[in-house]
Amino acid sequence: MSPALPVALSCGEPAGVGPELALRAWEALRDRVPFFLIGDAGHLGQGAPHVRIADPGEAPAAMARGLPVLHRDFGPPVTPGQPQAAHAQPVIDAIAEGVALVMAGRARALCTAPIHKQALAEGAGFAYPGHTEYLAALAGVRRVVMMLAAPALRVVPVTIHMALAEVTGALTPALLEETLRITHDGLRRRFGLSAPRIAVAGLNPHAGEGGRMGREEITTLAPVLDRLRAEGFDITGPLSADTMFHPAARARYDVAVCMYHDQALIPIKTLDFDRGVNVTLGLPFLRTSPDHGTAFDIAGQGLANPASLIAALEMAGAAAPPAS
Repeated sequence: MSPALPVALSCGEPAGVGPELALRAWEALRDRVPFFLIGDAGHLGQGAPHVRIADPGEAPAAMARGLPVLHRDFGPPVTPGQPQAAHAQPVIDAIAEGVALVMAGRARALCTAPIHKQALAEGAGFAYPGHTEYLAALAGVRRVVMMLAAPALRVVPVTIHMALAEVTGALTPALLEETLRITHDGLRRRFGLSAPRIAVAGLNPHAGEGGRMGREEITTLAPVLDRLRAEGFDITGPLSADTMFHPAARARYDVAVCMYHDQALIPIKTLDFDRGVNVTLGLPFLRTSPDHGTAFDIAGQGLANPASLIAALEMAGAAAPPAS
């Protein structure tokens, strides 16, 4: 597999900020990260610098002239801020095509622009909670792990979109172990870390303080961590979450595995709100995505910040390809 393989960028919701951010990303990365957009070239706007390509292999050479686009006709023209039912199925198809190209060795990784799940459900009966579950289904994978990554920090939440009251019941030894194994394997395969250093947060304040503030650290977390350490994993914890994210602490690990959504996402969004990248680990390829939504309220106005998409494409371009 050639190291010059481009990154596939699925267009996402065309009525959102995806088209303008794709152009901004091309401007920033044209000399550094070859990538191509899967979508309708007409959504980029009149006079937008782009090159229609027939094959992903044409993308690296085309980057010097404009944003390479693997053009697919979406039908009606786009209206910024107003998703259309007619565009829903083509948006879904662009994701599926990106997965197929990466798995066939014709693209290096997949970066996905934001989708609008309600628009896809109403326009095409999209039955998945989001991108991640659909990608897992396309790849034939039972479970994947969400990692948020920025230059200063990587975090993985074990439980994600659920009420805080439900976390304790959902946090099982099996779920924690599976999350840690997928995280460890993903950092080795895609990020070149031969022995990833994993810091694991406790669930309770002060990591339970010896059972005085909760016993989950003793009954659920510690046995899993001990078992993986015995296998050779470099794992510390359970740690008190309130002391894990200052600079000296962050220097001691490569990823922080946290027990629930906000425990993981508040630190990374505080440290680097604009450059956070959503990474899916556990797929047979790397998937990255900007850590923001469609932003219908500012679509087409040139106000959207491209930093997260640029970071997502850079990460995808630097990662080891699927065959590794």
